[in-house]
This record gives sequence, C-alpha cells and structure tokens, in this order.
Amino acid sequence: MAWSFRGKAQLGGLLLSLLGWVCSCVTTILPQWKTLNLELNEVETWIMGLWEVCVNQEDIAVCKAFESFLSLPQELQVSRILMVASHGLGLLGLLLSGFGSECFQFHRIRWVFKRRLCLLGGTLEASASATTLFPVSWVAYATIEDFWDNSIPEIVPRWEFGDALYLGWAAGIFLALGGLFLIFSACLGKEDVPSLQMAGPTAPPFYAPADESNDSFSLTTRPRNLFI
Repeated sequence: MAWSFRGKAQLGGLLLSLLGWVCSCVTTILPQWKTLNLELNEVETWIMGLWEVCVNQEDIAVCKAFESFLSLPQELQVSRILMVASHGLGLLGLLLSGFGSECFQFHRIRWVFKRRLCLLGGTLEASASATTLFPVSWVAYATIEDFWDNSIPEIVPRWEFGDALYLGWAAGIFLALGGLFLIFSACLGKEDVPSLQMAGPTAPPFYAPADESNDSFSLTTRPRNLFI
C-alpha cells in the first residue's frame, strides 16, 4: 500500500498522540509529583502524588491514600479533574482520528466526512494537551512558591519537583504535536487518484468509397463512434 503525504502525516499524528496519551496516564498514576528529602534523615524520602503520599526508607515504601478530596490543596484538586478529563479527550481523539485516517478503509465513508473526523480528533488531542500541561505547570508553580516562601523557617524541609512532572510535560508536548499533525493532514486537499479507465488512442477516420459518377472516384469520411 502506497502512503500519500497526507497519510504519513496522519500516521505520525496518531503515533504521537498515542504516546502522549500513555505518558499522561502514567503521570496521573505515579506518586512522584513532589519529593521531600529530610536533612536529618537522609535515608527517608517523602513523595506526594494526586492520590497518595508515600515514605521511602531504603528499599521499603509505605504509601497512604488521601482520605478526603476536599482536604487536598487546590492545585491537586484541580489537577485530578483535569488529568482525568485529559484521558477522556485523548482517547476520544484517537478513536475519531483513527476512523478518519487513511489506515481505516471503508467504502461507505466519504472523504469529506473522514476529513472532518480527523480534524475533530486533532482538536481533541490539542485540548488533551492543554488539560495535561495546565495542572502539571500549576503544581510546579505552587512548588516553586512554597520553596522560596520567606515566611517558612529555613529549617523546615521544602518540597521539590518530582519525576512525574517532567513526564507530564513530555506527555503534553507529544499530545500537542500529534494534534497539530492531525489538523495539518485534515487541511490538506484531496489528492488526485489516477482513474482506472484510461482513454484509448484516437482511431483514424473511417473512409468509405463514394458513389462512382463520371468515371471519378473519391473517398468521403463517415463518422464512427469508438467505445473503449
């Protein structure tokens, strides 16, 4: 199967969107949104995510889920909602873009309808990127504010960036690139496909002898229809 430029752009957008969606799901599950290292006890490390807080002591990790959603900081509350919404938007965008791509061949689906599906899927992937980058960036901003807060004594340990934040930023970038590729492929015009019915060579005119009169002989042309 020969891939057109539009088909290659759609395939690239689908792969990037799928990669970003998987990374976004992993980011939501991971508890390493924030890390806290105690100077008095270097062996003990605290990590906090959207769903639980864990304490790592050497090779042992003890985790406890948050008991109440309302007791969480505002940035974690909003991050939960937006990250779950990002998963739904990303999955729906993947399904619509897949049906609208050249990979999915169905003779009853018109090209214009497939183009709209691909455009809508790319828009949903871009929306999923925004709902992923916003909560991750908000948690990072709140962490920076608390880290440089002068009202907190210097002896108190400060939370720092966790590995999940970097993975979330990567997921948002992949989703954004995938959505842009899908939207770009939908904006491309329909490529002309060579017709299977090729016109044959023009046949020479058919000549018929004219009536003989006065001992003269001439040829007259007679129209002839050729069906190829």
